[in-house]
Amino acid sequence: MTDTRTGRLMNAGYQQGGYQQGGYRQGGQPRQGRPARGGQPGPQPYRQDGYPGQGGRPKQTAAYAQAGPRPPIRRKRRIGRIIGVVLVLLLVFGVGLWFYVDGSLRRIDALTDYEGRPADTPGTNWLLVGSDARDDLTEEQKQDLSTGDAGGRRTDTIMLLHIPEGSGKSTLVSVPRDSYVDIPGNDKNKINAAFAFGGPPLLVQTFEGATGIHVDHYMEIGFGGFAGIVDAVGGVDMCIDEPMKDPLAGLDLQPGCQELDGAQALGFVRSRAFATADLQRVENQRKFLAALTDKATSFGTLANPFRAFPLLFAGTDSISVNSDDHLHHLAGMAFAMGGGVDTVTVPVGSTPTLPGAGSVVQWDRENALRLFGALEKDEPVPADLLPTPK
Repeated sequence: MTDTRTGRLMNAGYQQGGYQQGGYRQGGQPRQGRPARGGQPGPQPYRQDGYPGQGGRPKQTAAYAQAGPRPPIRRKRRIGRIIGVVLVLLLVFGVGLWFYVDGSLRRIDALTDYEGRPADTPGTNWLLVGSDARDDLTEEQKQDLSTGDAGGRRTDTIMLLHIPEGSGKSTLVSVPRDSYVDIPGNDKNKINAAFAFGGPPLLVQTFEGATGIHVDHYMEIGFGGFAGIVDAVGGVDMCIDEPMKDPLAGLDLQPGCQELDGAQALGFVRSRAFATADLQRVENQRKFLAALTDKATSFGTLANPFRAFPLLFAGTDSISVNSDDHLHHLAGMAFAMGGGVDTVTVPVGSTPTLPGAGSVVQWDRENALRLFGALEKDEPVPADLLPTPK
């Protein structure tokens, strides 16, 4: 009898897997309206809105559903803010560095107005000057660079860079330093004597008077600065056709393609140990300057802070510019040369030796006028004046 009643109670409590006595129906869910053991109300079912009542399991509310993706959104926003702050700091640093470097440039009054000065001409004209000044070199640097101890300031290099207004290649013109020209207030002499007599202003005036070209910008660099810039870019690759040995320039190079460091590069552009002396030297100077600017403006240099920053500071420590020239002018000049330039030397007529002047270079006046006349009009240089490719 007892066993029969016990079996009925168990059958009543378990129906297809559900236990009714605790208020649970089939599937283990709360049963409505049945009190739990002990007279206390049993668990209440949940409505579909997530609150106790009719409807079964809780359902996520709209607020609860939105709470799930919030952490990823917050992380994305946080990362975005960090990136934004970093970019702003880099921008501020870059702008600050630009103004600092621009303010560190050495400025001189090279371009002065004078009676009869050529009018402004189309395009942009730079007068590039390499000085042999040694005042800022230590004794050790003089020995390393084989510069000697000569005093004063002379120009080892004089070049005109003409940048056309529109598209087209720039033109780099070498002016032999022994060019025999009129120097205002000093009769005729070698053009580099103008630099010794009156510094950059007299050199510019002498050049403009001899060529009819209006100079817009001026840049000057000394021995130490040139070598420092070459070392800053990690050296420059050059291909040497013949052995070059010049004890006066500290040069000893073998034929073949090789990387020149600062001291070797300085010797390469200074050496006159050739049959044509200064005429071969100016060709070497143009060749090296084109290779140097090409490397200095390359992506590999500009994207490498270990190259870009030393180059930036080496340039400002050693370059002198006109009083109204700025860093963006120098950058524009460098990029104008980085894409390749047409190179030419002022046409030479003869190289006589004259009393009081020594060995000089006299221009082929007719062809020199053609050359500078084309540049004055911002026109391409006549093809027959350009050197024949080797």
